Amino acid sequence: MTSHHALALAALTVAIALVLGGAGLARQQDAGAAAAQPSSLVPAARTDEWAIKREAECIRRAQESGKAPVVFVGDSITQSWEDPGKAAWAKHLAPRGALNLGNSGDRTENVLWRLEKAPLTRLGAEHVVLLIGTNNLGHGTSNAAETLAGVQAVATRLVAQCPDATVHILEIFPRGERFNAMRGDICQINQAMRRWVVEENARITAAGRKSARTPLAIHAIGDAFLNADGSISKEIMPDALHLTPRGYEMWAEALAPLLR
Repeated sequence: MTSHHALALAALTVAIALVLGGAGLARQQDAGAAAAQPSSLVPAARTDEWAIKREAECIRRAQESGKAPVVFVGDSITQSWEDPGKAAWAKHLAPRGALNLGNSGDRTENVLWRLEKAPLTRLGAEHVVLLIGTNNLGHGTSNAAETLAGVQAVATRLVAQCPDATVHILEIFPRGERFNAMRGDICQINQAMRRWVVEENARITAAGRKSARTPLAIHAIGDAFLNADGSISKEIMPDALHLTPRGYEMWAEALAPLLR
């Protein structure tokens, strides 16, 4: 090999190394960016076998149901309109054409994944009722700030997919029989969400939203489940998290004037 050929080969080797090294660096940067996002913002399918079937059913409903003026999105508290909440649903919500898209154990990232797989646009919703976030805290996968970001991301996605609807964000319900640290996180999240709704509505309106409906609303319905001393009655939440039929009746009565 001549010295000229040797120099050319060396230059080519360096060029290839630089290209490969740059590609590797780009992959590392992409991975780092993904890792920097909290799990509450990264769409994720359910992996627990007991929830996969219900997840598929929620996707089927979103893809195959007829028009649904009212759509509920959430976790087990929403899914359980079909069990302890069945009578209240039949009385107050079924006549409004409501559709239940709740899945037990869902966190914000699971709802984001479902909305990717089955956008709600085709349902023509006038009202979307969102209750999510308690499992991000309860499962210890997200802190308060990350949970807040996750709820905001879900609400933003719902506004985009349901441009003629009001997305009713329900403040995360209190949990735990008496005062506890998680209740403090919930209160902080709810407080921040109130301010975010005001600012987001202003931003959406300024951007030229066509619908006459307010894009976002937020409601402190969970406050009604508390006693004056901060405790929660077992007649409303037997496990200080999930509702009894009485609790669902209270919830339905509070929602009724909001869904007109």
